[in-house]
Amino acid sequence: MRKRLVACGVLLLAAFVVFGQSAAKKYVIANAPKCVGIAWWDRMQVGNQRFMKATGNQVYQVGPAGQADTAVQVQTIEDIIASGANAITVIPTDPKTIEPLLAKARAQKIVVISHEAEGMKNVDYDIEAFVNADYGAHVMDNLAAQMGGRGGYAVMMGALTMTSHQQWTAGAIARQKEKYPNMYLVCDPVEPQISGSLEGSYLTAKELIAKYPDVKGIIGWDMVNPPGIARAVEEANKAGKIAVTGTCLVSVVGDYLKHGTIQTISFWDPAAAGEAMCSLAVKVLNGEKITNGINLNVKGFEKCTLKGNTLYGSAWVDVTKDNMADYNF
Repeated sequence: MRKRLVACGVLLLAAFVVFGQSAAKKYVIANAPKCVGIAWWDRMQVGNQRFMKATGNQVYQVGPAGQADTAVQVQTIEDIIASGANAITVIPTDPKTIEPLLAKARAQKIVVISHEAEGMKNVDYDIEAFVNADYGAHVMDNLAAQMGGRGGYAVMMGALTMTSHQQWTAGAIARQKEKYPNMYLVCDPVEPQISGSLEGSYLTAKELIAKYPDVKGIIGWDMVNPPGIARAVEEANKAGKIAVTGTCLVSVVGDYLKHGTIQTISFWDPAAAGEAMCSLAVKVLNGEKITNGINLNVKGFEKCTLKGNTLYGSAWVDVTKDNMADYNF
């Protein structure tokens, strides 16, 4: 299992720790996303690197290779705790499973910042790119516009355990029931046959289309969901008949946007989220007071709302073929 760990810069970790201890107020931050080696988390690494260059703090990224794996993420965090890092920024696949580990980290004076995990207890703060229910409602509005407010739809999550995906789903369904009475779910929300996998998303979408001929729209919350769904839709000769939307990056679904199989995607910049987590971690490490309206000096996170231990930014964007060139990362 440990062979599947990919540690960007792990060989330099010892040097990072020495640097963090010898330079005043410079820290080592370990970023532990759901996985590494796919476009979304590669983009987050860009934000980590920007933060390093701007501040002199050190950030490295480590996690399961290629697809989400809770067991590997658990071992990753164990290794981070043992390494002597000053802070962990984590995007958990299964928040409940890693709560005890994060409690262990904090007991050792490691600052913990989570993302896409609202409601976690054993973190200093969770930071969200937006209010998750609002994002779900917004994506439902986009789907409803494409479906003409009528017909059956399905929802695909990255994994049924993912907190943010649960909240987006709840927000979307609530908006549908409130505003679009002529729409309906054809089945309970599903997850890919292979978690975090484009191929798994494609296979699950094929099954949905075959099993529910009345489906007229599909939301995919994980970055690998929309391209997998779009591929299945095109193979079924349903492009233009089944609307596809959700969370993704232009670099992954650009061709589907050009073809019109996908009309709109929504997302926030993972690089900005990475920078925001690092910025918040350093503020906590420096003993700064975290207050409502705090500016993390990152686009979309300039005036964050604080509720409990959760900070909310205002960072989502919609992209169509008309503006996709502006977001091609």
